[in-house]
Amino acid sequence: MEPAAKPSADRDALLAKAMKALTVEGSAEVAVAVLATESGESAVYGDGTFETASIVKVDILATLLLQAQDAGRHLTGQERAYATAMIENSDNASASALWTVIGQADGLDTANKRFGLTGTAGGDGALWGLTRTTAADQLTLLQQVFGDDSKLSEASRTYLQGLMGHIAEDQHWGVSAAADGTRWALKNGWLTRSTTGLWVINSIGRVTADGHDYLVAALSNGNSTKDRGVSLVEAAARTAVSTFADDPA
Repeated sequence: MEPAAKPSADRDALLAKAMKALTVEGSAEVAVAVLATESGESAVYGDGTFETASIVKVDILATLLLQAQDAGRHLTGQERAYATAMIENSDNASASALWTVIGQADGLDTANKRFGLTGTAGGDGALWGLTRTTAADQLTLLQQVFGDDSKLSEASRTYLQGLMGHIAEDQHWGVSAAADGTRWALKNGWLTRSTTGLWVINSIGRVTADGHDYLVAALSNGNSTKDRGVSLVEAAARTAVSTFADDPA
């Protein structure tokens, strides 16, 4: 069984020190969380809340799978088609369809209480992309998807992991930058806020570096361009994993 996350003040301090070396433009904010799966040790930098954009699609599917388990049923063919398009291609129409199936924010929030998320709130009405979350909560969600101590069954976890491992090629960015090869599974999110023109750029997933597996969540907002946001979350992911480089266990 994978160890539960063990927050470490020393790890947090080490990560905070390393994050100071990142170049963050004045309008931007960033938070990152990392878990070394072998030991369960984790580190978190930044406790603010961020709009999820499309990373919430992992949470939507996890909620759907949990609801299906409770009902003793398999996903329908249509639900599976929506799930594939939503995760692999980040298709918004599919996400909207499944958001309705799960009961929108009420369904998401109910599942998240069971998953152990404490700082995440579903978006109003149809606005799933404006769900708000924290880096620490996204790390908790990743443990539900990739860890053994989960409310999701092994079959549900394997299914969701498989989709996250087959992301469309034009979305091969984000936490995968911390991997030293092709062993990663992720979901990215990107959104321009209409009120400011600034970008929300997020990435969550599992990476393998130096033979060790890590769960990583990197969140940002206030980026002047998508490219700058991508560079920021990639740098944050690399920095987070690097804090375990000398002692991953």
